[in-house]
Amino acid sequence: MVKVRLARFGAKKHPYYHIVVTDSDNRRDGRFIEEIGKYDPSKPMTDATLDEARLAYWVNEGAQISVTAARVLRVKKAATAAAAS
Repeated sequence: MVKVRLARFGAKKHPYYHIVVTDSDNRRDGRFIEEIGKYDPSKPMTDATLDEARLAYWVNEGAQISVTAARVLRVKKAATAAAAS
């Protein structure tokens, strides 16, 4: 099964995450198919980057979004919609 989830990078006690598409059998920080965004928890969630076209492609292909990644994506989309209004 293909999943959209966070992969942890950064230093000890200073995490930095990449939003990646990966096979669910792979380790959290292991091999991934594609990186579609970035999230830094030390900054507001609205500063996260995301390639929405690639996210839509992978969801249409059947990828499942993890709970944590879904929260980041939901806040990011809400901020983008608010900025557009």
